[in-house]
Amino acid sequence: MAILGSLTSRLSSIAGRMRGKSRVTESDIKEMMREIRLALLEADVNLEVVKGFVDEVSAKCSGAEVTASLTPGQQVVKIVNETLTSMLGATAGKIAVSPSGFTVILLCGLQGSGKTTVAAKLGLSLKNKGKKPMVVSVDVHRPAAARQLEILAIKAGVQSFIKPEETDAVEIARLGIDRARYMLCDTVIIDTAGRATIDRSMMRELREINNTVYPAEKLLVVDAMIGQEAVNVAKAFDESIGISGFIMTKLDGDARGGAALSIFKMTGKPIKMIGVGEKLEDIEEFHPDRMASRILGMGDVLTLIEKTVERYDSSKAKDAMDRVNLNKFTLDDMLTQFEEVSKMGPLENLLGMIPGMGAKQMKNASVDEKAIPRSMAIIRSMTAKERKNPSLLNASRRKRIAAGSGTSVQDVNRLMNQFEQTQKMMKQFGKMSKGRMPGFGKGFGL
Repeated sequence: MAILGSLTSRLSSIAGRMRGKSRVTESDIKEMMREIRLALLEADVNLEVVKGFVDEVSAKCSGAEVTASLTPGQQVVKIVNETLTSMLGATAGKIAVSPSGFTVILLCGLQGSGKTTVAAKLGLSLKNKGKKPMVVSVDVHRPAAARQLEILAIKAGVQSFIKPEETDAVEIARLGIDRARYMLCDTVIIDTAGRATIDRSMMRELREINNTVYPAEKLLVVDAMIGQEAVNVAKAFDESIGISGFIMTKLDGDARGGAALSIFKMTGKPIKMIGVGEKLEDIEEFHPDRMASRILGMGDVLTLIEKTVERYDSSKAKDAMDRVNLNKFTLDDMLTQFEEVSKMGPLENLLGMIPGMGAKQMKNASVDEKAIPRSMAIIRSMTAKERKNPSLLNASRRKRIAAGSGTSVQDVNRLMNQFEQTQKMMKQFGKMSKGRMPGFGKGFGL
């Protein structure tokens, strides 16, 4: 699912139609604003925010800057993009780091917002940036939450601290800080308890924890799909403990999403991180300008590059390039590339970062998210000898591989055709560009 689902589809479609206009009339602008207003309201964006956005864009589009432009359609889209960026926060909100060198981050939010998973995701993200984080669960109301965080921390490769037998959340927080210092960690992420609704006991507990650990960041984890109700939740938490920003989850969902477009304007607090998938790696720093660009179907090349640099193993890339230059590209190499690409998140999200891949193009692309896992399963069902020498794959072997991978013989045949095409492309690529990272080619089943 693309970022903000149907909202992105609608706004990018509107922007695409307007971008191609060589002449923009007042009627065109009114029609565009009507469509944008409906799209935002259907996404459950706050009414006050929608009105301010529409009024600002309408005023700017009626100026001489548009009518005198050689490309008025593109100028209108530029104005929409800039106004949308401003609505989202204008500048990126970075996670604060304590001057002391020991940073405490307090996560709070309603039950079901995804705090526990976010704690592990944030821990992994900070670890990848060279930090040594520890995640601490102080949820004494739901023991399973502490165990869940411990399991996720192990998966993320970060330190964790839980104390299921302790019933005092404040004491667990204090002990967690002590443990993190002992383990020479430089960042502590505290996962607090949530409730189905805001209540006094939860807020009192949060205030006591806050007054004990002195966090550099107090981040409210918000489910993007609850719409403008997120604004009321944010105001309640801010009044109680004074939040410093937000982590928005489930931005890859298709329902509503208005919280992301309302919350900065209504609270003045920035979105600092966003969750864009279910994997632990699926968390990103929030950049308003990049998000606006993605929503309007204009791509996000910078984030795509960052994902590639962060998650692509350069040593594996070099090995693959060496093998290409020696004309030894095998199914094992193809499997390695599949594994590297799968780390970068859903294919639809990646394609959405490419300029020109708007809603219409994405629809025509018919992205099969199961293509890579299916291809990996097929290759893993082969013997080492078959991977190195695909010519061994006769009809009976292909039937066995299909059964072993839970696929069909047609799927196996399709993968082998893709492998042959990729192998040919790699040979040509190896002749043309020595020492560069290999492309992915048609082997990914796009």
